[in-house]
Amino acid sequence: MPLVKTWQLIAVSAVAGLALSAATVAAAGPWDSGQRKAERDKAASWGRTGGADHGEEGGSGLPQAAPSAPGVLPGVRPGGSGSGSGSGSGDQAGAVNSGSLAAALRPLLADSALGSVRGASVIDTATGQVLYESGAREAMTPASTVKIATATAALTALGPDHRIRTTVTPGAGPGQIILVGGGDPSLTAKKKAPAGAGGSLVALAADTAQALKAAGTDTVTLGYDDSLYTGPARHPIGANDNLAPVTALTADEGRPDDSFSGPVTRTDDPSRATARAFAALLGERGVKVTGEPAKARAATGAVPLAATLSPPLSGLVERMLTNSDNDIAEALARQTALASGAPASFDGVEQSLGAKLASLGIDTAGSRFTDGSGLNRADKVSAGLLTALLAKAADPQRPQLRPVLTGLPVAGFTGTLRTRNSGTSPAAGLLRAKTGTLTGVNSLAGTVVDPSGRLLAFAFLTANAPDPGAAEKALDKLAAAVATAS
Repeated sequence: MPLVKTWQLIAVSAVAGLALSAATVAAAGPWDSGQRKAERDKAASWGRTGGADHGEEGGSGLPQAAPSAPGVLPGVRPGGSGSGSGSGSGDQAGAVNSGSLAAALRPLLADSALGSVRGASVIDTATGQVLYESGAREAMTPASTVKIATATAALTALGPDHRIRTTVTPGAGPGQIILVGGGDPSLTAKKKAPAGAGGSLVALAADTAQALKAAGTDTVTLGYDDSLYTGPARHPIGANDNLAPVTALTADEGRPDDSFSGPVTRTDDPSRATARAFAALLGERGVKVTGEPAKARAATGAVPLAATLSPPLSGLVERMLTNSDNDIAEALARQTALASGAPASFDGVEQSLGAKLASLGIDTAGSRFTDGSGLNRADKVSAGLLTALLAKAADPQRPQLRPVLTGLPVAGFTGTLRTRNSGTSPAAGLLRAKTGTLTGVNSLAGTVVDPSGRLLAFAFLTANAPDPGAAEKALDKLAAAVATAS
């Protein structure tokens, strides 16, 4: 074939490929500040959520595409001279009119559906300017919005690339091996990994069997070591379908069925159940496990026969926030405690979370972090603290905190916001927020790009709401007002 025709063929193929790629990307939507949201848990986002009292009520099918979503791109002004602790996405010419925002929010905040106590804070993340606040310094029960604090503390303590290891080591006696838990909340025993799966007991069993057979061993006794975590495994609220007992060795969040999110009765002893599942997987790979798995302690410094790793911490944070996953939240809180030199227990979590946030320059006065999930009503944070954390996560100088923002559910599309501010809502596809719900407690905190192109952080905390459904609708109206006021 003549050279010119070869060149023409290459050129035509390249153009066609680019056109196909562009069409595919254009159809993918929604877009967020110029970058496609990489949804790690797409399948999980369509199921029931993992948080407290975030079940779907009255949902009618999948959400409609948000007509407003394409408006994000023209709304963000590049190359601005904004400075401060936030995104720096533009200059002050397009700054929010705080008067008009207040006029929009005041009557909505007065809605009796929000209960008798409210806290509100809206700030410009680029400058830290307070655009609206009411009771913003009052510490209140945050419910699952405390996961924003858990995520920020964990990323600060460990970094976004940290992975959690589950290992198998030789035991003290001949023919003994020990399964050692590192606290990986993504660990799964499923042969077909669920969406967003991380550490795999299946792969760990395969690698362990290979190492044993190479050493001429095909029969073992199995011990399991979950001693990394201390203190009570049960959350202070007691047995709850939204959370398994918190141990350092738990597969599939202690779920006895095929679910991967949402409330379900959990096993009473996740560590033992995980060890039994591992023994069965070894047996399928030609290694006989004699007797029942028993608790044991791995020798300090023992060289692992095999190991499996969780996804990077950034991925765990995003999964936790998108699906309001309490099991991941409690695991990350304990990892933060360990990294801070505190015990990996509920007491250690309370010692370390606030201290880690304070190290960022956050005012934590009046706050209390008794857990990582927000299931404990003793947790106390203010609306102002939540917006300060979101502003830190938007700070260009702190890219390690960005998963706090990218993990927030997208209104009308993902996670716990899939059916909220959806369809024709002006906030659909534009707003990201963490929900929070306990009986009588409703909260919402997140970010939105306003019509002038500014990235705003908002938080609304309420208490004593008589009707959770009505309270959620009132909160959604407040968030939509932040998205549209200018």
